[in-house]
Amino acid sequence: MYEFKTIRELFETCYYGDQMMKDSISEVSLEGWIRTNRNNGSIGFIELNDGTYFKNAQVVYSKENKDFENISKHLTGCSVEVKGKFKLTPENKQPFEITLDELVLVGDCDSSYPLQKKRHSFEYLRTIAHLRPRTNTFNAVFRLRSVLSMAIHEFFQDQGFVYVHTPLLTGISCEGDDMFHVVTGSKESELDSYFNKKTLLSGSGQIHVEAFCMAFRDVYTFGPTFRSEKSNTRTHAAEFWMIEPEIAFADLEDDMDLIEDCVKYCIQYCLENAPEEMSFFNTMIDKTLLDRLNHVLKSPFRKMEYTEAITLLQKAVKDGVDFVDKDIYWGKDLETEHERYITEQIVKGPVFLINYPEEIKSFYMKRNKDNKTVAACDLLMPMIGELVGGSQREDNYDILLEKMKKSNLKIEDYQWYLDLRKYGGCEHAGFGIGFERFLMYISGMENIRDVEAFPRTYKNLDY
Repeated sequence: MYEFKTIRELFETCYYGDQMMKDSISEVSLEGWIRTNRNNGSIGFIELNDGTYFKNAQVVYSKENKDFENISKHLTGCSVEVKGKFKLTPENKQPFEITLDELVLVGDCDSSYPLQKKRHSFEYLRTIAHLRPRTNTFNAVFRLRSVLSMAIHEFFQDQGFVYVHTPLLTGISCEGDDMFHVVTGSKESELDSYFNKKTLLSGSGQIHVEAFCMAFRDVYTFGPTFRSEKSNTRTHAAEFWMIEPEIAFADLEDDMDLIEDCVKYCIQYCLENAPEEMSFFNTMIDKTLLDRLNHVLKSPFRKMEYTEAITLLQKAVKDGVDFVDKDIYWGKDLETEHERYITEQIVKGPVFLINYPEEIKSFYMKRNKDNKTVAACDLLMPMIGELVGGSQREDNYDILLEKMKKSNLKIEDYQWYLDLRKYGGCEHAGFGIGFERFLMYISGMENIRDVEAFPRTYKNLDY
């Protein structure tokens, strides 16, 4: 009697099960897709993957099987059901193999199938985004994406945070003008008639989740956001996900403590819950990955004033460091090359840059007592520069109103946000992590198009 098993169950039994569990498995039934099928004339080997585990199961068939010739013709990509005998093979690379008794073709695969046993460039695989999850790299990427998502939720849920679903349609902006305008109707007179006002796709859930922070104390939102920058760099996408917590009765120091705890927790979670995928990334994508991530886990996150960073960068220019942008001055919004120099050459580890000039930061950030800077932080990481941006929020009604007017915001649209300061407001803080950028950092993948299932980028909407 064949017992249905997933490939994950078989590997976990071999790795973690006791001998009695291993001995109890004899005849198994598997369903999956052929990754490779090869034979030497007398014996054949099928690499089978069923989507439940990163590694494949090896299925062995021989001339003794009356259907040998037919089985050997099944192409890469076919979906099949196999029945056979489970056999431990600790002397080989794989811990077990399946000796085939019977194979049933479930879904044939046309010979034009573009994924064959050879290396394909990431650029090419982006043109077949509907098939690339079947490759080793993207199987690992999207399994890790799922694991990292769970890490985010477990981190905040374990600490009693409330998960809030903020709206995707909004009439306001908190992160600038690069937002998509949602319109209805085909005539100019009909545009914006549905809500009777200009409607945008949300670029951030922060402002809306702040309202819930004033009721639940610790909250977070984690969902899709949209920015319409006409950029085709490797880190920009028109649709991406953001992790945005808010904490009440908290200042910038509390915020940075939470950021450090969150980043370290998620890295550790991925290392523990996706070991095969992480090993693959370390071998095939970035050979320094595991060392780099473990270094972050062991490092205290340092803090550096923005003003000190400017002084150090100016000195670096004088000492001959060849920045592309050598025009360093107080009030400058730093480029990635400057951020990487600070974290890689000066600190040699993660660092929070804090207390930025008010003019280069968003209106909602807390004005410091010097009346020049705001209580903001950017977490800079080796290899990528900025990973997290956070701040203490401005809780003074009059100062916030002044800053909103200076930013030319339409006050009547933001009055409800001002009300949060008017009706029992308190000191509070929060931050935002671009989920895909975090995934890139943990996996070593270098392009945001390769960590999104169906990326939406400037002049690209193919699916």
